Amino acid sequence: MVAIGTDKICAVVAAEHSSSMWNQLTQALRQTRTVELRLDWLRNEREIHVFLRRLAKKRPRATLIATCRRREAGGRFRGPISSQLLILAQALRAGCAWYDLEIESSSKWTAELLDVLLGGGRRIASAHFFRTSPANQRRVVADLWKTRPQAIKIAAKCGSLSAGVQLLGLARVKRNTIVVPMGDVVLPLRCLSLRAGSALTYAPLENATAPGQASFDTLKNLWKADQISRKTYVYGVIGNPIAHSLSPQLQNAGFQARKMDAVYFPFLVHDLRDFLGAVKALGIRGFSVTLPYKQEILRHLDSCDPLASAIGAVNTVVVTSAGNLYGFNTDYIGVLGSLQERVTLSQSRVLILGAGGAARAVAFALAQSGASVCICARRPKEAKKLARAVGGLEFPRSRLKSEFFDAIVNSTPIGMYPKTENSPLSARDLNCRLVFDLIYRPVTTKLLQLASRRGIETVSGLEMFLAQGMAQWEIWTGRRAPAAAMRKAVLDALRTETRTAQAKP
Repeated sequence: MVAIGTDKICAVVAAEHSSSMWNQLTQALRQTRTVELRLDWLRNEREIHVFLRRLAKKRPRATLIATCRRREAGGRFRGPISSQLLILAQALRAGCAWYDLEIESSSKWTAELLDVLLGGGRRIASAHFFRTSPANQRRVVADLWKTRPQAIKIAAKCGSLSAGVQLLGLARVKRNTIVVPMGDVVLPLRCLSLRAGSALTYAPLENATAPGQASFDTLKNLWKADQISRKTYVYGVIGNPIAHSLSPQLQNAGFQARKMDAVYFPFLVHDLRDFLGAVKALGIRGFSVTLPYKQEILRHLDSCDPLASAIGAVNTVVVTSAGNLYGFNTDYIGVLGSLQERVTLSQSRVLILGAGGAARAVAFALAQSGASVCICARRPKEAKKLARAVGGLEFPRSRLKSEFFDAIVNSTPIGMYPKTENSPLSARDLNCRLVFDLIYRPVTTKLLQLASRRGIETVSGLEMFLAQGMAQWEIWTGRRAPAAAMRKAVLDALRTETRTAQAKP
């Protein structure tokens, strides 16, 4: 059986105009030799023919897969099946070695007729389930192979990691099987599908063509998807939301700088038990914990560092070779590293906004350094509970205007990307010498802007983020973190984001 392509990350080229499509193809060929051409994205058949005529003249040396998916199968092509097949035939004559034909179209034609029309190319028989995974996945796979293709693809929306893991199991049934878990919850599985045996994984160069896709750049350069094997150590960060996190840039930069066979993914978690149930199947060796699971994770640990236990929140978990979960808290390190050089903590009065997992780490770090701790949160009961735990005071929001603090620390998510125009406090509430915002994206939050305008010293959450993340890396690896490389990766990502935002009209 002929392999589909030498490069296992297939770049998906999709655009409305033939010129844009060609530009994407040119860009893709600089990075991979396996490309899917989504001809159905071109705005009409005239644009399709213009593009294919240009392709026929240039004939790039690469494995090209022609796809012209009809609307009934989740594509954009509005024409009849006969027109679809004629376009695919033209694509084969133009230099495409493979074509993808969905089961909705192939089921209307006999294999013999398909051979007459498209016999010059190799066929990927595909089935797409955009709402949920099919009840009998193996039956779908068997039905696809019955049509005598050279490869098959099954793409299914997965609402949980357990459903995604089940889908990955299909990749081992037969060679040249492509499995595509769709959806934000299973985003890392698009990468791990190759390790499971999938013949390809797809990634868009510019325009996403299916739910829960990571960009080609992310799969190729950040996750190194084509280099992952069964020996690769897998790590990740869990939270909800998680798309804002730059932890993957931070941790993967560390692994790559030290030339370690390891990768770090973002996991959007709606159900903590679903994630924990997939830890063994995915070979996860450790993970970071962010909102809203820093406290809930404690109930699922086999053991916990005494300091993290006292804080009552965990942001770092090690998975032992026996599968046991051991928790740590490195936020504590990040807080001290960010504040102790700027404030004499033993003589300070500090207000903490929030009473969640991050707030607990801040409160314990400050209290043990001798600071007088005050807690202000929208849930007075939780604020009082935390204040009591550290020997501090609970402060209602109404008293802030008449009080003065050496420092105010925001541990809430208010003002975090993408809702960057929000602030947990107004300018008149900032009666202090220093404002520290744990949020690092954006680096300068609305809260810090308000403080700066009043001449108040500000500290970005970026310093804490870097310190706690490097401590996590060292706990997992037992090696010294490459601080310069990890810091540069995060700063580069933030600069790129800023340039992109400024370029938008």
